[in-house]
Amino acid sequence: MKILLVEDEPEIGALVRDGLGAEGFEVDYCEDGDSGMKHAIENVYDAVVLDIMLPGKSGLEILRKLREGHNMVPVIIITARGESDDRIEGLNLGADDYLPKPFFVEELIARLRAIWRRSTETGMSQLSVGTLSANLMSREVRRSGTLIDMTPKEFSLLSFLMRSPGRVLTRTQILEQVWGYHFDPGTNLVDVYIRRLRTKIDLEGEQPLIETLRGVGYRMLDPDNADGDAGEG
Repeated sequence: MKILLVEDEPEIGALVRDGLGAEGFEVDYCEDGDSGMKHAIENVYDAVVLDIMLPGKSGLEILRKLREGHNMVPVIIITARGESDDRIEGLNLGADDYLPKPFFVEELIARLRAIWRRSTETGMSQLSVGTLSANLMSREVRRSGTLIDMTPKEFSLLSFLMRSPGRVLTRTQILEQVWGYHFDPGTNLVDVYIRRLRTKIDLEGEQPLIETLRGVGYRMLDPDNADGDAGEG
């Protein structure tokens, strides 16, 4: 699981980050609400752990922004003792769970795994864009029911695009999320893999779904709310 942790107390943040990492979680860690908001909006996570009281944007502001943008990533809010009103507001805004301080990292891990199980059981393991579907558990991709063979990296790229239909994703963002590169190595790796995906998913008679924005990046078109035709390249 890839987790976003937003916590302004460095000792707690480091403890939680290291504990999650030891259990195999991949963690992006932010110490303030502004950077937390940026990461939450620009990247794709399996879950977000949000402290409510943060410098800059509050955890509740970040949660509200996510839900207003129809981003239903599972969110656990962390509350200090006596923040019962904020906890209730967080749950009303769409938080999946809360954890009062102080807490054991093992309890947070258990809750993360629990909301991940719930999300897969309630259908969040299935991504759908038009007639294209991808099952995150079985890693099966289908277009109008036709099974499409994918390599692991092709599947990772496709699922990243499908999580944010209509949103422009730069090559740098794609490299960071799919390949783990935190810089542009000056290769055409993304372009090569986009061409591979198009060859596989753009079956005869089906609408092309991946649009090129030259000089910017790519986006997965939403057939129900498309504002342009898929490009070339």
